[in-house]
Amino acid sequence: MTAESQLQIPTRPARRFIGEELDLKSWDDVKPFYDSLLNRSIQNASELRQWFADRSELESYLSENFAWRYIRMTCDTANEELVNRLNFFIAEIQPQMTAYGNELDKKAVESPYLTDLSDQGFAVTVRGMKKAIEIFREENIPLQSEMQMEERKYGAITGAMTVEINGEEMTLQKASDLLQSTDRVAREEAWRKIQDRRYLDHETLDNLFNRLRDLRHQMAANAGFANFRDYMFAALGRFDYTPDDCFSFHQSVSEAVVPLLDQLAEERKQKLAVDTLRPWDTRVDPEGRPPLKPFASGEDLLNKTISCFDRLDPQLGTYLRIMKAMGHLDLESRKGKAPGGYNYPLEEIGVPFIFMNATSSLRDLVTMVHEGGHAVHSFLTRELPLKSFRNPPMEVAELASMSMELLTMDHWDVFFNDPEELRRAKLQHLESIIETLPWVATIDKFQHWIYENPTHSIADRRENWVRIYDQFTDQIVDWSGLEPYKEYLWQRQLHLYEVPFYYIEYGIAQLGALGIWLNYRQNPEKGLQGYKNALALGYMAPIRDIYRVADVPFDFSREHISSLMNFVWEEISRLKQG
Repeated sequence: MTAESQLQIPTRPARRFIGEELDLKSWDDVKPFYDSLLNRSIQNASELRQWFADRSELESYLSENFAWRYIRMTCDTANEELVNRLNFFIAEIQPQMTAYGNELDKKAVESPYLTDLSDQGFAVTVRGMKKAIEIFREENIPLQSEMQMEERKYGAITGAMTVEINGEEMTLQKASDLLQSTDRVAREEAWRKIQDRRYLDHETLDNLFNRLRDLRHQMAANAGFANFRDYMFAALGRFDYTPDDCFSFHQSVSEAVVPLLDQLAEERKQKLAVDTLRPWDTRVDPEGRPPLKPFASGEDLLNKTISCFDRLDPQLGTYLRIMKAMGHLDLESRKGKAPGGYNYPLEEIGVPFIFMNATSSLRDLVTMVHEGGHAVHSFLTRELPLKSFRNPPMEVAELASMSMELLTMDHWDVFFNDPEELRRAKLQHLESIIETLPWVATIDKFQHWIYENPTHSIADRRENWVRIYDQFTDQIVDWSGLEPYKEYLWQRQLHLYEVPFYYIEYGIAQLGALGIWLNYRQNPEKGLQGYKNALALGYMAPIRDIYRVADVPFDFSREHISSLMNFVWEEISRLKQG
């Protein structure tokens, strides 16, 4: 009997409030349930608790309904019917949900029985409700819908981008694998074709971004904020840190991490024996070895990841086996898929969906274990009673995924039979962390500038992008003659278009993940248990408390970041010595 045949496949909990037959075809199908919640008489704490549970059931249904529309559209962006189904929800359902949601929040916080709900989690949920009420504006509802439909255009534009190399039409994700070729001429050809294809749409993407910037600023102004950055800090519920903390992060990374980039780039230049290090030289193996090929197909990637998770903790592997049995994965790159990768929680069934664009690279392996970390998080929180408890902020969500990249690393031999290839893989990943933190600082600082200057011109944006980019990149790579491409590197970052101000979380979580890995190295059992205990909290505690349960600091200081970089650099040095 196979492991898959013994799996206990989760089932959706019974819908006690909305019933089993609900099929969303129009707002009228769910409006009666919202009216019922809004008009219900609540006479004691027990009835208020049930009201929260019923609201959670309704919102979980709608969340999963939207999730499947989004998942199916990103799997096939050229399918007009799927695009229209998603847009219908955004245009017809979400505005009503937003308006009713505000009224339900007010009903909850005004209840005299709210103080009787002393269970862990309610304080965090109510804190978020109060902030949502504070920033809600009726006039922002249509703007929100318009903004979401505009945001979806980015995936359609970039998902259609292909290049032809050696007679083969390929996605940009697949073409980027050629940047690891040991043939420098082939690398340059691939790099230029990718950049040319992106640049072909740079005006379209500039105009799209202008529309998004203007919509976002208008929403912020409507809600009484000076800019969209301040609005988003409130909307994202950033209670644990401020813009000034972000600026401290930028400065600390500039001082503690960027100098390491120069060292890595100079070492690469010397090993490649080139007069100048060019952008197409940054991903090839510096010792001239062929690219690592950790898997042969999406199926192979999944099976090896399951084995990897099993070694860390058999329960973690079981989570992925359940997703495989339920068909909750779409892993391989193909024309028409949206770019990027994600783990999408499914609020009713509690078993998430992983989407990515795997070809055959080490980066794909890392993406898979990263999204697998998100999936583990979904499983560890699926039994929590309220939707709000199951939805932690991204600073915690990304802690789950980025920690998994490091926790699994000692088990990557399932992908690499050759110990030398395993050493190379670990080394490349640790070096990528040193690259990640400055890139996060770049994107985050750029967003602060964008929304602090909402009337900026396209020329202003190009100029300030380059200024900020240069603060956080190495001084070795030569961009001469390639300036137009450099000016538009920001357009490759999906988050700027689709999820504004969602990026600093990666930096915060990377610091936390390094702390968890350090704990794991010192005591594997205790380190892994701290990780799981923190994730299992969902969002029933403030961010700082969740990090505390994982036994890692929530600290952006230069001293703390330097100490973590010293740990990483020591690991890199050890791997280089063989």
